[in-house]
Amino acid sequence: MKGKESIISPVRHIRGGVLLPHLKSTADLETAVMPPPAVVRIPMRQHIGAPAAPVVNKGDRVYVGTLIGESGGFVSAPVHSSVSGTVKSVEDYSAGGQSCKCIVIESDGLMENDPSLSPFAVKTKEDLAKAADCCGLVGLGGAGFPAKVKLSPPEDKPIDTLIINGAECEPYITSDYRVCIENYEDVVEGVYLLKETLGIPNVIICIESNKQKAIYKLYAIASDRRDSLDTVKLMKLPTSYPQGAEKVIVYSATGRRVPAGKLPADVGCIVMNITSVATLYRFVTTGMPLVSKRVTVDGTAVKEPKNIMVPIGTSVKDVLEFAGGVAEDASEIIFGGPMMGVDAVNGDAVVEKRTNALTVMRGEVKPPQTTPCIRCGRCAAGCPMRLYPASVEAAVNHGFAERLEKLNVDYCMECGCCSYVCPAKRPLTQVMRLAKEELRRNKAK
Repeated sequence: MKGKESIISPVRHIRGGVLLPHLKSTADLETAVMPPPAVVRIPMRQHIGAPAAPVVNKGDRVYVGTLIGESGGFVSAPVHSSVSGTVKSVEDYSAGGQSCKCIVIESDGLMENDPSLSPFAVKTKEDLAKAADCCGLVGLGGAGFPAKVKLSPPEDKPIDTLIINGAECEPYITSDYRVCIENYEDVVEGVYLLKETLGIPNVIICIESNKQKAIYKLYAIASDRRDSLDTVKLMKLPTSYPQGAEKVIVYSATGRRVPAGKLPADVGCIVMNITSVATLYRFVTTGMPLVSKRVTVDGTAVKEPKNIMVPIGTSVKDVLEFAGGVAEDASEIIFGGPMMGVDAVNGDAVVEKRTNALTVMRGEVKPPQTTPCIRCGRCAAGCPMRLYPASVEAAVNHGFAERLEKLNVDYCMECGCCSYVCPAKRPLTQVMRLAKEELRRNKAK
């Protein structure tokens, strides 16, 4: 290995943020592989953009990796079967406030791979974007932005920095961490595949300082013999939330600010989640698309916390049963972590490409007892985007819609820090979300 010059400190430190309880009880638990469920329901929209269009019909035989939904446009992603079996139906599906078609497949329990799958040759930038598309790769754990779009920046936006995001700063979640430990070879080869194919001069691998075993693994990537000029760096980020948010990690790694409504490519960066990097490399070498997700199942109500490799389309109920079930007083099932996760409608909701965790909490869910704002300023101090949530709440409550743009509400990433630190228990994150919708309506008039 080289010297310690491969480990660097952040260029800039974020303002605000919060220090959350670590609660990573599954960090040292090897991933368990879940057997195929009897039935999977695979939604055609598991990403930002247009839903995929079903290409199979009732009665069709499918295998693991069979294409079942074609991309619905440039900002879209194809969908593949996660099990082998027979298509039972094509029906409507609704979750997370959006509706789409889903493919219901009865599993035969054999998990036979599609015989047409083969390695995908990548020699050019166009090949790499095509590989991401054929893989069905989207942001894994975030909003689900199709990776082919991210890997196809306009020619007038030169990219000089690739940021590998391994921060995973929310409590409970350890799925990305386990990728570093269990799939190190896929990560290292994926990093250099991206760097060499895209011709990006600088790579920064970002991870929080409290993940020591992963730091050791990722240090080896930065010290790889292929990096003779030491252009691949490992950056240890301070342990704070929301360090892994895209705009925050760009600022920490490069000092550049991504403007509201813009993407990292607008400031010369591509940000890839570490699981996305490993998934893309596996597709290139095997031809197997994105059909399963490593999901952390944890929380105060989970009897046997686990990291589980889950076929996409598996119901939440089946996953929780595999994790030993939940306490009788389990009250809340969250897709993701407790800060930015969204509530599952019920146990019939399914694991999607974007699902990195199921967090189940116990106890009766009661709305917090709010009191009037005491103008303490903690919400502003905690906001990593330098916003003033209390002022936004006042503008919304008094109908001052014209002030929302001046207050930069469209820069809010809904991280939840403002609500977390508010001593009056004001629902500030929800207010920021409403304010963003109001601003969009006003702009559309």
